[in-house]
Amino acid sequence: MPTATLDDRAIISVTGADAEHFLQNILTTDLDALEAGAAKPGALLSPQGKILFDFLISRDGAGGFVLDCRADITDDFLRRLMLYRLRAKVEIAKRDQGVVTVAWGRDSTASRNDSADAGTDVTRLRDTRFMAEPVDRIYGTTAAPATSAADWQAFRIVSGVPESGADYALGDAFPHDVLLDQTGGVGFRKGCYVGQEVVSRMQHRGTARRRFLIASAATPLPASGTEIRAGERPIGTLGSVAGNAGLALVRIDKVKAALDDGLPITADAVTLTLAIPAWASFTLPQDPPATEEG
Repeated sequence: MPTATLDDRAIISVTGADAEHFLQNILTTDLDALEAGAAKPGALLSPQGKILFDFLISRDGAGGFVLDCRADITDDFLRRLMLYRLRAKVEIAKRDQGVVTVAWGRDSTASRNDSADAGTDVTRLRDTRFMAEPVDRIYGTTAAPATSAADWQAFRIVSGVPESGADYALGDAFPHDVLLDQTGGVGFRKGCYVGQEVVSRMQHRGTARRRFLIASAATPLPASGTEIRAGERPIGTLGSVAGNAGLALVRIDKVKAALDDGLPITADAVTLTLAIPAWASFTLPQDPPATEEG
């Protein structure tokens, strides 16, 4: 199976008697639904509901949690977690050593089961963001044999899974924008957490109008960050790009209007086809545009 070592990731551990209660009260992920062996997406939000930090969270098997996040935001993330700690009985620390590798393909589940019995220092978890093809996150102290990081990015793009930095800026997106409501990164039945009121209102009123879609074209796409237009009207931007495919953060109400009016959707004169990820449950809006949050 293909594998890639992710040099841009880091690990934060949260342990202690109050670890689960502490994280449940500030993160979007519902930890009651976090199974052993799974790495689920999540975010720490601003009070206004915008994503400040995104990550994958998993259980460490001893009552604590592992947060897999971008290496360049780790120190800021640590400081923010410490601000919320107050008197909670938790220990928050960045792991000094650790390698994150991904493996994808139909045989990854078998490989995960094999490694579980190997008695090594490797931990292998299912990345629950990916619905069509199994993906494992592999945590260890040494890098596993890897193929190509470019292949991984291409796979992530065609799977419709955006990530901050590559696809959107932290502080500028709601969880619905980046599909966390679709990938299990938001718990709508859990109690309060930071930014919960705004996110719940968007969910119940159906006011989410920006979404990531999969972009494709007959020719290679222009660079990440290129403006996407419907006719002459801007409707979004390209995120990660790999050849003829990319991720596009767009206003889906404007996409629907363009399709209804027969307007071409383009990025730097390249005609795009935009598609909702096959695993997602949302649709293009059928009603007039509603008032947006933020």
